[in-house]
Amino acid sequence: METLALILAGGRGSRLDILSENRVKPAVPFAGKYRIVDFTLSNCTNSGIHNIGILTQYLPLSLNEHIGMGAEWDLNRRDSSISLLQPYKEWYAGTADAVLQNIEYIKRKDPKYILILSGDHVYKMNYQKMIDFHIENNAKLTIAVQPVPWKDTHHFGILTSDDNNKIIRFTEKPKNADSNLASMGIYVFNTDVLLDAITTVKDPKLDFGKHIIPHLLKTTDLYTYVFEDYWKDVGTYDAYLDASIELTTTVDKIKLDMYDKDWKIHTKSEEMPSVKIGSKAVISQALLSNGCIIAGNVTRSVLSPGVVVHPGATVIDSVILNDTEVMPGAYIERAIIDKRCIIEENVIIGDGDDVSPNIDNPEVLFSGINIIGSSVTIPSGTIIKRNCRIFSSAKFTKKVIETGSTLK
Repeated sequence: METLALILAGGRGSRLDILSENRVKPAVPFAGKYRIVDFTLSNCTNSGIHNIGILTQYLPLSLNEHIGMGAEWDLNRRDSSISLLQPYKEWYAGTADAVLQNIEYIKRKDPKYILILSGDHVYKMNYQKMIDFHIENNAKLTIAVQPVPWKDTHHFGILTSDDNNKIIRFTEKPKNADSNLASMGIYVFNTDVLLDAITTVKDPKLDFGKHIIPHLLKTTDLYTYVFEDYWKDVGTYDAYLDASIELTTTVDKIKLDMYDKDWKIHTKSEEMPSVKIGSKAVISQALLSNGCIIAGNVTRSVLSPGVVVHPGATVIDSVILNDTEVMPGAYIERAIIDKRCIIEENVIIGDGDDVSPNIDNPEVLFSGINIIGSSVTIPSGTIIKRNCRIFSSAKFTKKVIETGSTLK
């Protein structure tokens, strides 16, 4: 086997808070009918890589059900395979530790190269071009990088490379960076180099950024592969909502082209009828999925399969997930609403100008977004102001939910 892809898909994604309450981050719906992991899986198959191990951990059921035998990504053929690798001895303690715990799987596959990927980023990338670059440079490890704004460098592992793309220095989340090339968490290893490194370096929380890359940098030549196309970590509410709304812009302004016939994004689709638009519906800049029925007003929003917006209801700058129903007279602005919710008549979600951060979790909710968990019914006439977190088990005892509130 030439290349084995290992997708790290076990992270909880704690900054997605309620959205990752009952599912792992790669299984979070995105762009209507897709899941975040669909982009990485589709990149693999579009790049001609058909042997994949998916390292799962936190709440894997939703992800496992979505992937199944991999038929939607053409991974159920005789010359391909997909394996869901759950920890069986102890919890994965770090990114490299997850690989270490599956070392026997790697040895059985016996690939020449190993491609390490994250399952929770949104992008389109031909991995074979990166592998070819790795081979041409006789590299032992090649790291995909992307230039990021200098003000954001402290969030990433930063690499400095010479004119030949050979890595000179690597710093994990530096306070004062001397480069703006950020690691994308995409690595091509020679298999023998990877296996030697993860068995030589000893640390209970073995991590690629903290341990493996610094170790190899001391002993061998490593290279950067610069990727300047669309790549986004949608791991915060703001990033998730902003990236979603970006998809509703006009074709010439879309940064992530999902309509490219030569690079399809595959997914496990629900069998639902076509979108139905009512005679009084008003729709502007919207991404509507199969099974949606729209009779109200929808602007700059993304609706997943089976969403119903009744006459007189308004949805603006929002993401509404599967099978949620928005009743007449409801008004929704700048909200993320999970699956199977019922927004009853004359509910207002997103009221007033006060954007004081969420009291219980100010780091994740501070810009005016409201989050509604799955299967919530919001009683008629309820007013939800800004930066509110409404969990699936929430009980409504008041008509007005003040800014920054959390209901559990």
